[in-house]
Amino acid sequence: MRQANEQERLLKTYSEAVRAFVTDLESAGTFDSTMIMTFSEFGRRVSQNASIGTDHGTANNLFVIGKSLKQKGFINETPDLHKLDQGDLIHTVDFRSVYATLLDRWLETDSPAVLGKNFHC
Repeated sequence: MRQANEQERLLKTYSEAVRAFVTDLESAGTFDSTMIMTFSEFGRRVSQNASIGTDHGTANNLFVIGKSLKQKGFINETPDLHKLDQGDLIHTVDFRSVYATLLDRWLETDSPAVLGKNFHC
């Protein structure tokens, strides 16, 4: 129960902060030319660990927020809770491929120079 309450509090803080940022961008007339990407390096585990949480797994959510996204909604399949890697979710989209795409296509920079290698699928 502790984890559910803590996650609810943290996700509420996150969503309120993103909403405030988007509202400011819209008010300034700059949301059309803005892309927001958020990602946490802490993956989530399926089962609780010793700290009664599900942190330190291998897969997590990555959010891309923008007014002019070509594809909206979820872009990967739901994790298979019956197919795990030592209790961890198995990711299907490497966040570095999303980051590389944004670097190349949105920021018009050389993603291998930033990331150290090519992460495009």
